[in-house]
Amino acid sequence: MTVSDSAPDDAPSLDDAILKVLTSAAGRTLSPPEIATTLRAGSDWHDLLVPIRRSAVKLAQHGRLVIYRKGKPVDPNDFRGVYRLGLPRHD
Repeated sequence: MTVSDSAPDDAPSLDDAILKVLTSAAGRTLSPPEIATTLRAGSDWHDLLVPIRRSAVKLAQHGRLVIYRKGKPVDPNDFRGVYRLGLPRHD
């Protein structure tokens, strides 16, 4: 699966691509670099890190994913440093 800046209209959005990668992670959390390398295997994925963060914040605000820092959910509007992403748990 790849995501490019000039994706055709039928290509999945970055939001959808992130959710798909997290779904395939079977309940694990993933770091932004892990997601980026999955989306752009074998190519330069570093330029995806900022767009992944923006998408993650938006998706977290809508309750579609959870942003974790040190293993605990954080406020998507106020977090810094190393973080991981995961799907919401329905316990």
